[in-house]
Amino acid sequence: MSKESTTLDLVRLARQGYEAVSRGDFDAVMSLFVADAVYDLSDAGLGTFEGVEAIRRFFEDWHGSWEERRFEEEEILDLGHGVVLSVVRESGRLVGGDGRVEQRLAQLATWASGKI
Repeated sequence: MSKESTTLDLVRLARQGYEAVSRGDFDAVMSLFVADAVYDLSDAGLGTFEGVEAIRRFFEDWHGSWEERRFEEEEILDLGHGVVLSVVRESGRLVGGDGRVEQRLAQLATWASGKI
């Protein structure tokens, strides 16, 4: 009899999170975070957000700053021990802007029991 793996598919969970961000489903996004999660964007000059309420506000504000937006996952890797590396590309036009913006991001997330 074969044994089914009880290991969580963190790549699948991360992909679901990015898909939820793309469609603006912040309830689905926030369901992936533990209550006291920290989202550190200080290297990008955007600050550090502590707790799901602050993280959600950041995601909602960021999402709302785009007139049109495309979000693509280029690569998502499970590095082991609950660490996932994601490389994503975000492009579009900001609210009130005429030009297009594109950025490529690499993010590390630490997961435990299916939560960031």
